[in-house]
Amino acid sequence: MKNPHYEYLGRRMREYHRTHQWRLSEGGLYIPHAYWDMGPESLSYWDDVGFILNGRRIIVWWKHPRHIYGEAISSMAWEEAGDGPQDRWLFEGGTQNYKKVGKSGQRKKRSSYTSREPSEAQSQHYAKLSQIEERLMRDGIDQEVRTSWKWERLSWAMGVSLVAPMEVRCEKDLAEVARLARTLILQQTTLAREFPGFVYDRASWLRDQALLAAQPPRETHNPTA
Repeated sequence: MKNPHYEYLGRRMREYHRTHQWRLSEGGLYIPHAYWDMGPESLSYWDDVGFILNGRRIIVWWKHPRHIYGEAISSMAWEEAGDGPQDRWLFEGGTQNYKKVGKSGQRKKRSSYTSREPSEAQSQHYAKLSQIEERLMRDGIDQEVRTSWKWERLSWAMGVSLVAPMEVRCEKDLAEVARLARTLILQQTTLAREFPGFVYDRASWLRDQALLAAQPPRETHNPTA
């Protein structure tokens, strides 16, 4: 039995695709990011790629398991640091900036906003948080990340969230992410078949940190930083 909501989203997807064309590469991929800062040994964390399947857009949000692990470290650091002083320094007590407009220059128009400095208590809390996060990143945490994927229907595309241990350092690597997503959607493979028994854990994280420490700064590429 057809689902009216899914039928509606399908029509919206096809209509959006007709009226808002993607700029695709020669290989038929939508590639939103560049890789000029990636070396042959760089570690990758996340990326996006799009392609067309059966007349519909597919957008893939790929994450390496190390990215999920790093996010868990950040969450644990915030939890350990506890609640800060709740100083609303970004939104309260700032300065309005104006620029002169008009031929005479007598009128002023608000052009920007300068936030004030955080309070001493807030700065101390940020320092504490940073120290905790540095320690957790150095020592690792008890966390295991496994491969996963799920899809969702959007009004403009079919979205695929994919967690898989792949390195994306160039467009050729990104094409492999698209290939994997396509075969998963078509049920031609499974993550268990592609990455049997894979688990990203503390030992994996510490190996990655050792690799990062040995790399020149220009090859240290972490979009989560």
